[in-house]
Amino acid sequence: MATSVDAPAKEARKSDSRPQKQKRENPDEAELLTVPDGWKEPAFSKEDNPRGLLEESSFATLFPKYREAYLKECWPLVQKALNEHHVKATLDLIEGSMTVCTTKKTFDPYIIIRARDLIKLCERECCLFRILQDDVACDIIKIGSLVRNKERFVKRRQRLIGPKGSTLKALELLTNCYVMVQGNTVSAIGPFSGLKEVRKVVLDTMKNIHPIYNIKTLMIKRELAKDSGKLRSQSWERFLPQFKHKNVNKRKEPKKKSVKKEYTPFPPPQPESQIDKELASGEYFLKANQKKRQKMEAIKAKQAEALTKRQEERNKAFIPPKEKPAVKPKEASTETKIDVAAIKEKVKKAKAKKLGALTAEEVRLKMAADEKKQKRRQ
Repeated sequence: MATSVDAPAKEARKSDSRPQKQKRENPDEAELLTVPDGWKEPAFSKEDNPRGLLEESSFATLFPKYREAYLKECWPLVQKALNEHHVKATLDLIEGSMTVCTTKKTFDPYIIIRARDLIKLCERECCLFRILQDDVACDIIKIGSLVRNKERFVKRRQRLIGPKGSTLKALELLTNCYVMVQGNTVSAIGPFSGLKEVRKVVLDTMKNIHPIYNIKTLMIKRELAKDSGKLRSQSWERFLPQFKHKNVNKRKEPKKKSVKKEYTPFPPPQPESQIDKELASGEYFLKANQKKRQKMEAIKAKQAEALTKRQEERNKAFIPPKEKPAVKPKEASTETKIDVAAIKEKVKKAKAKKLGALTAEEVRLKMAADEKKQKRRQ
């Protein structure tokens, strides 16, 4: 009996001890999942795959005719970069295609995917050899089919670039990616985390969400990422801005609004026919010649009205305009009083200030001074 009682007790103890072990293992798993700061994945070398690849892989892509001159110029550099990784590259100008394929010396199995991305970027005149590095990837976002209206598409694409490329430059600085907008595609080259943000911003812009909102969010995330202590394990949603979508465009209302009549269970009255109208006016009982005469009289009356209106319009040109009443000039006052004493005072003041002609004595003194000056010069 003792053994039968102790057995379930032991099982209960074991069941209680299991969640404690799980709780102890959880923090260790979280530490293993977090990537330590400054850690970098070691490069893939020939020692990792000394025997090479079993099968040959190849990728090809077409390019437009106007891109021939650019590809001829940069193709030797492309071949030189791919030869370092033992990848063969061929340019066919007749078919208008670029092909990359592995060789027997190729040891990196993923380098053919990077070579494919390189020729896709060369097709878009964006030849960057950074794509061959392990920590760099590329993303070609197709935006041509996202907006139907051509004018609206051009406006939103220009909004992504910004005035003098300022919006695109801000996006590049925040994501550490190189972004190039060309035609119906957006090419982005950089780290995986940055490419994810670039794709989100581009798609939101095509959905009529201004890129400045996403750029503001990225700036806040960048500042929060600097504090790696407390905020790493917390949610950042309380710090990020919440932008509400406001639809400014109101629904177009019709010019003529139909007013609904009140409901009545009774049907509307039957409209009067032409015979009913003639019976009411008495025209129905008239003879044919009388009806004809009545119609002619109505036509003549209308013609007379029109003639009188036309005559009035013609006579308007001959009606003289209303003249403004002439303003009578004010009569000059005959009585003019002259103040002789005031005039004498003005003359005396003028003489004191030496205004006007010189006196006789002043003229003599001036003449004498001029004669002395002439004698001295002689």
